[in-house]
Amino acid sequence: MSGLVLKLGPKERVLVNGAVIENGDRRTRLSIVTPGANILRLRDAIHPEEANTPVRRVCYIAQLVLSGDADVDEAKAQLLRGMEQLSQVFTDTDSRALLSRATQHLVEGQVYQTLKSLRGLLAREDRLLAASKT
Repeated sequence: MSGLVLKLGPKERVLVNGAVIENGDRRTRLSIVTPGANILRLRDAIHPEEANTPVRRVCYIAQLVLSGDADVDEAKAQLLRGMEQLSQVFTDTDSRALLSRATQHLVEGQVYQTLKSLRGLLAREDRLLAASKT
């Protein structure tokens, strides 16, 4: 994750290696230079009760790794199974590319990048679920 740049708004919170850090009163830009640091913007966090769809559940597992609340090896296996299941539903080229990137990042141990790729599927999932209700 070397080279990650976080732009934080006033009072915005971020989780860094299990520690919650709150920004001050001004916008801030942080450069994360430590490879493998676990970073999660709390404004982007999925709360347990929100993990109620297949994509959100897989994102939530990745999030648990970043927060230090899940065993990495066990979560990796769950993430790979979840992404395999998602690949059976998301068959379009763009979704496949996102899943492929997420899988590659996971294999490389880049859980933040895995989560970032998976989050790209959230809007697609919302559209599919909305279409199925009509």
